[in-house]
Amino acid sequence: MIFSLIQVIGGLLILLICGDLLVRGAIVLAKKLNVPALFIGLTIVAFGTSAPELVVGIQTALSHPDIIGLAVGNVVGSNIANVLLGLGLPALFFPVLAGQPMIRRNAGLMIAATVLFIYFCWDSQITLVEGGTLFGLIIAYLVYSALRAGRTNDTDFSLEEVEEVENMTGPPHSNQMILVYIAVAIVGLPIGAHITVQGGVSLATLLDVSPAIIGLTVIALGTSLPEIVTTLVAVFHRHSAVAIGNIIGSNIFNLLGIMGVTTLVAVPANGGPIILDPEFLSFDLWIMLGTAAMILPYAWTRGRIGRFSAIGFIIAYAAFIFIIFQNSGAFHGGVVGAP
Repeated sequence: MIFSLIQVIGGLLILLICGDLLVRGAIVLAKKLNVPALFIGLTIVAFGTSAPELVVGIQTALSHPDIIGLAVGNVVGSNIANVLLGLGLPALFFPVLAGQPMIRRNAGLMIAATVLFIYFCWDSQITLVEGGTLFGLIIAYLVYSALRAGRTNDTDFSLEEVEEVENMTGPPHSNQMILVYIAVAIVGLPIGAHITVQGGVSLATLLDVSPAIIGLTVIALGTSLPEIVTTLVAVFHRHSAVAIGNIIGSNIFNLLGIMGVTTLVAVPANGGPIILDPEFLSFDLWIMLGTAAMILPYAWTRGRIGRFSAIGFIIAYAAFIFIIFQNSGAFHGGVVGAP
């Protein structure tokens, strides 16, 4: 048990460090190539903070296609953790404002992406065509965002993306260090994913729960750390637009981009569609939709998430984790259905 936990934690640390190195190296390289800060924020930053979820999905699809539920659970659990912890923890210290004009639109897009994903999962499987549709939609979303920002004089539209790029600290300065950052990230991300997946499989076996449960909880929480840390730092610097914009963008990217790529890799590797655990349809997907909907009142009224709401978010996440493990039987000696 201890060794499996060390594997998961060690693998997640490698993923987080390498994901950060990838973002920093890629941003500086893009700047040297005179790529606009907005485009960097819409693409490199969005990809980089979701890199852990992406490589875990690909690694699972390639090496353990029989437990692809771990990758799906990772995305679903990450989206839940992003909202409840990514917004709940920062709001314990400072209010998170939702007054930026783009928040309403992107919150609506997040809900639409969540509903579409649930629709694709309705028959307990995700096909190659559906995966291709998800991936095509994330490309369309990025192109639409970049084009709209380029045609509008509303600088608030791109505030969180530009701030995230311009306020980056500790970037590599020399061309050699840029290449080192990117090279270490490219090598380290698959290694971290492999260690994390192996540890997750071992942990699931020891607890006698499905790998999807481990993906929904332990691994999802770990891969959500970049988003949680980003929102904490943003709120401490009074950049609420960065905080809530990062969470909404990450959730959209997870559902469309990560699940799109994971499906495109998993279906050919497994020789058939991704088969989902019935528990996803009866509980987990609806919790994900519910947590996404929790942002809507704040976005619609351009209000703020205060300390009272933050406590509710955190309690809700704790309850979600408890119910997951209670239903799995992990609290009864690891035997499902034990008294």
